Amino acid sequence: MDMLMFQLKKDTLQPLYQQLYREIKKAIIDGHISVDTKLPSKRKLADFLDISQTTVELAYGQLVAEGFIESRPRKGFYALPVEELAYLDIPTEETDVHEQFVYDYDFNPGKIDTESFPFSTWRKLAKEVMDEENHHYLLSGHPQGDETLRQEISRYLFQSRGVVCEADQIIIGSGTEQLMPLLIRLLDKALTYGFENPGYALTHSIFDHHDRKAVPIEVDSEGINISQLEASAVDIAYVTPSHQFPTGSVLSATRRAQLLNWAAAHSQRYIIEDDYDSEFRYTSRPIPALQSMDLSGRVIYISTFSKSLMPSLRIAYMVLPKQLLRAYRQTFLHYSSSVPRMDQQLVSRFMKEGHFSRHLNRMRKLYKRKLEKLVMSLSEYSPTVTVSGEQAGMHIVLTVHTTFSEQELTERAKQAGIRVFGLQSYDVHEKRVIPPQIVIGFGGLSEQEIQKGIGQLMDSWEIPSKKADRLQ
Repeated sequence: MDMLMFQLKKDTLQPLYQQLYREIKKAIIDGHISVDTKLPSKRKLADFLDISQTTVELAYGQLVAEGFIESRPRKGFYALPVEELAYLDIPTEETDVHEQFVYDYDFNPGKIDTESFPFSTWRKLAKEVMDEENHHYLLSGHPQGDETLRQEISRYLFQSRGVVCEADQIIIGSGTEQLMPLLIRLLDKALTYGFENPGYALTHSIFDHHDRKAVPIEVDSEGINISQLEASAVDIAYVTPSHQFPTGSVLSATRRAQLLNWAAAHSQRYIIEDDYDSEFRYTSRPIPALQSMDLSGRVIYISTFSKSLMPSLRIAYMVLPKQLLRAYRQTFLHYSSSVPRMDQQLVSRFMKEGHFSRHLNRMRKLYKRKLEKLVMSLSEYSPTVTVSGEQAGMHIVLTVHTTFSEQELTERAKQAGIRVFGLQSYDVHEKRVIPPQIVIGFGGLSEQEIQKGIGQLMDSWEIPSKKADRLQ
């Protein structure tokens, strides 16, 4: 029994049988349990470890299935030989305690308002698509996506973003993380990418996973630093000009012109414009896309329905300059669209019949009210906290004048059941900024939850409200 003196943790989210399975497997691989050693019976091991026999049975069953032990009739369980380094100890999903933490108030900038989605309209259109029994919808369809959806996206982009493109230039894909690798493969592997810092972490990992050289370019209140970009060896610049993530800054008119001139100066230079939440602007008319100013065909436009409809829809799109479109068709001639055609037809009808524009109008008003509630709630704590990036999108940046560090602020919030994100968690340099800045998303919370959540957040940070000061 001594060889199985494992310390199983009953106060974690990982099931006991998985802990036991992992410990026995490790002991066999490391040689602490020798080949042909008989393991204790399920009853004896359960009594010894003070766990149920079912837990032991599940662990033994998994070990038998993976070939670490075998069950010999009327004799028991015995350890089998394994090849050295033949097995990887891969953590299971249940071990990620961070993901399982339940928050009372989640200020995640990726959340949307799910209560206001037009389910009845969506359900009606879905029924129509299914009832028509168009048998060709069961086939793969056009590799760039159904033409009907690409036509609707083309019209929408021109009317709302000023993007000038034909439906043939649009590629439909299941998310930015699926389209970006396709795009990277079109471009010379020797090219260097520049990404905004702080910026969207997924982009950094995509460049890294595909063995592409990428360097961070700093961002300030006017967007990406063009001087730093020009001084670098960057060939492809990835930017979020309409509402930089996560700082919320908007690329100024001067820098837009400078960025386009930078791209036009060399035949291999391109700009990847990620227009991820441009539908939601609250202080003025939406700023036209960078692509609408491009006269040289150097801007690759990417956007998604994640914020405007729902993240689970998994439909994104990119607009390729015509010179890249030819290369795309040659490279991905035999590829199929990664988005189910039924979903494409559903979104196409949702847009064609005007439901999409009406939905966006409703959501703009709703998110604007939430933003106003958020800013009003935070105004009670100024000037200790100041707000920036509130012109557009579904998150703001909070600058906190405090002695606490960014990490201490996010940890204190977590202990109070509140989820927030430190701005420097998006920074590859991980430098400490004083005063600390916190990213606050408001899309997934009601106005009442926003007000209550901010009050509890400020309490966790020990920041008194003006109201409390007046009462003293």
